[in-house]
Amino acid sequence: MESVCPSCSGFEKNPRTKTKRKIILLLVASDVDALCACKILQALFQCDHVQYTLVPVSGWQELETAFLEHKDQFKYFVFINCGANVDLLEILQPEEDTYFFVCDSHRPINIVNVYNETQIKLLVKQDDDLDVPAYDDIFRDEEDEEEDSENESDGSEPSDKRRRFEEEVIERTMKRRQRREWEARRREILFDYEQYEYHGTSSAMVMFDLAWIMSKDLNDMLWWAIVGLTDQWVQDKITQMKYDEENSLSIDCMRIAFEYDLRLALYQHWSLYESLCNTSYTSANLKLWSVQGQKRLQEFLADMGLPLKQVKQKFNSMDISLKENLREMIEESANKFGMRDLRVQTFSIHFGFKNKFLASDIVYATASLMESIEKEGPETTNFIKALDSLSRGNLDKLHQGLDLAKKQLRAIQQTVASCICTNLVISQGPFLYCSLMEGTPDVKLFSKPVSLCLLSKYLLKSFVCSTKNKRCKLLPLVMAAPMDVEQGTVIMVGIPPETESSDKKNFFGRAFEKAADSTNSRTLHNHFDMSTAKPRMVLVLQALFHIDSLKSKIFMQEIFPALCAFKGGVFCILVIELKTEDRSKFLDALISLLS
Repeated sequence: MESVCPSCSGFEKNPRTKTKRKIILLLVASDVDALCACKILQALFQCDHVQYTLVPVSGWQELETAFLEHKDQFKYFVFINCGANVDLLEILQPEEDTYFFVCDSHRPINIVNVYNETQIKLLVKQDDDLDVPAYDDIFRDEEDEEEDSENESDGSEPSDKRRRFEEEVIERTMKRRQRREWEARRREILFDYEQYEYHGTSSAMVMFDLAWIMSKDLNDMLWWAIVGLTDQWVQDKITQMKYDEENSLSIDCMRIAFEYDLRLALYQHWSLYESLCNTSYTSANLKLWSVQGQKRLQEFLADMGLPLKQVKQKFNSMDISLKENLREMIEESANKFGMRDLRVQTFSIHFGFKNKFLASDIVYATASLMESIEKEGPETTNFIKALDSLSRGNLDKLHQGLDLAKKQLRAIQQTVASCICTNLVISQGPFLYCSLMEGTPDVKLFSKPVSLCLLSKYLLKSFVCSTKNKRCKLLPLVMAAPMDVEQGTVIMVGIPPETESSDKKNFFGRAFEKAADSTNSRTLHNHFDMSTAKPRMVLVLQALFHIDSLKSKIFMQEIFPALCAFKGGVFCILVIELKTEDRSKFLDALISLLS
């Protein structure tokens, strides 16, 4: 580990010591990997009887607010999946005796955070290749450029003074030239370092490594690390290769197994039929939104020799004789129907004799609990429920999350089918566009960023499988949905083309940030993933979206070409909120500038 406190007990203070400041504040982002890392750290703190306070944060605004509210009460702040990719000292302005411990998978790490050796401690794996530029290439001590102000003696010859003056001019000119060359190279190095957004090792995996180094690793911690890693894979944040590499540390304990299984969402807690219909991979490849697709599904089931009555009942209720060889049967038939990637390597766990879960099951359930649209109590209720669902003593909450995940997947597939059958996905020239209108079934669910991103990803995959237009298969997708009717805002998501690229890096975040700065737009980057920037548009970018506006032209020329040119695999490239009445002008400007 690098920059890691030698022991969690290092945080602990003598309880008899009188101090105005408490010890540790945990600031935890709202994603499954962060929750898993938090569970591991909580267990470590419990081992050493370390007291802490937990504050969930969903964006930069909440993080800054939480810090301002608690900065006088705490000395140590632990950031989980937030804080690495911005200059924390500049943003938060902490006191000199305040210390930040940052465990964040977002990359690249802000260069100031890397080289600050006093107040910021980064928790990263030793074998993580951060590719950080050298210190001397980025930082340079200010040189005194004071000019000599010595008084010349009366006896000095004019020629001597002229010669000294010429030498000083040449020297200053050389220094300025060297300075300009160094600054130009610095900009180039920083651009190369910061231009792509990507994800490093799962924070839960980093926390588990810390527990292992301290000889305090438990089986529960191992499972949380696995779920955190699987969250990165499910969300397309890492490649299949990276997932398999990390999976190599599988341990067969607490009945945790590393095995091949089916790429079918929640199938062991659903019926096989429902899972086939609501998994994006099978739905898109079989084209289940069409009559012909439904016929292909029947043929697929018949080829496996599975009666419809069996596949439509709960998986646990299927005949044991059918379940014994089910995976082999499905894989063999899937190859005939062009679905060669239906089998994947994954982890599973048994809680007792009856409860078996795949790591992806936990990811779907926990994520659904965090984005639940059912209002129950304060805003942190969803976070606490999601965190609790990771404990094996709270299986009721986990099953509640599984039920929500099923509803979400059904809503996504029904919306995908509706969009394709009604031709809502249209080509705008340089990109595809789809807009959900107010009153669309389940539209409230898609006012949440993660849900809308999942819908967009599934829709683009299905559209690529359905269209015969080769050019459209290579286009990115921009999708809009109502966000807040009272405020008149919509949420808009941009995702890259559907390709089998192994590169999960994302150029769009920095391009958006640069464009927003160049236009002096009043934007709010309120997402810890910089590539998921969220400009809030309550008359915020009102001047930006006039078609004849110079700012609009700069903005559109900077941002969206980067979106269209990007060929990576990260599906959530941009999330913005904008005024409903500005949408048509926004799209007109977008089309005219990219055509």
